[in-house]
Amino acid sequence: MNDLKKKQLQITACKVRMGIIEGVFNAKSGHPGGSLSIADLLTYLYFEQMNVDPADPKKADRDRLVLSKGHTAPALYSVLAQKGYFPVDELKTLRHIGARLQGHPDMKYIPGVDMSTGSLGQGISAACGMALSAKKFGDDYKVYAITGDGELEEGQVWEAAMFAAHYKLDNLVVIVDNNGLQIDGRITEVMSPMPITDKFEAFGWKVLTMDAHDFDDIEKTFAEAAKTDGRPTVIVQKSIKGKGVSYMEDQVGWHGTAPNKEQYDQAMSELNAQLAALEG
Repeated sequence: MNDLKKKQLQITACKVRMGIIEGVFNAKSGHPGGSLSIADLLTYLYFEQMNVDPADPKKADRDRLVLSKGHTAPALYSVLAQKGYFPVDELKTLRHIGARLQGHPDMKYIPGVDMSTGSLGQGISAACGMALSAKKFGDDYKVYAITGDGELEEGQVWEAAMFAAHYKLDNLVVIVDNNGLQIDGRITEVMSPMPITDKFEAFGWKVLTMDAHDFDDIEKTFAEAAKTDGRPTVIVQKSIKGKGVSYMEDQVGWHGTAPNKEQYDQAMSELNAQLAALEG
């Protein structure tokens, strides 16, 4: 990846993180940790990888994104706002009564949202349905689904994994956000899904891994994922929960806690400093 493109993606990802903090702070509730860990991934998908158009959110040939870990909606909303689906300032209305930016994605009211999600384990099944539909009707769009590593404890994930392999859904790419933490603690202590890569391989998937915060590695991995061979693809991305905000990084307490004013000011100060360094 050339340096100019990488810097622009880093700048956009930093702005996405600022939008996450802005939204959760103004809501006084929400899930910042897992939202911050997928900020780089969503930035790459919406600004480099996916065929989407904010001016025509429902265009038939668009690529689809299913945020199976729907509680990290602040990240999806923030990247959609940066892409131009709705004003960035609307992020401040997150979870407010009467606002369309609900605590979990709602496809009926929010432009750019392809699937309403929130009940963990179900999003990947919806993505399988979209991918199968494309196969049946001869459409060439791709379907991307983002799951959490704690979400892999849901049996429905593995039913979907079996389904996708059986129907040869090589137009489906699932990204597992492996930040190592879930609401109750470390995944290895709550209910370990490890080894994640071996399990998906056993289910008949093409398995890739990547550094979730390295755009060079992200680009290389998605280029490899584009080489279809009749198998669905899973990318296990190693990420840091709370990435970009020092006191949130790798801290389970920030799974579903909103920052107070002092913590908000510190987070925004850190992110503004990162943005200034990138733009300088």
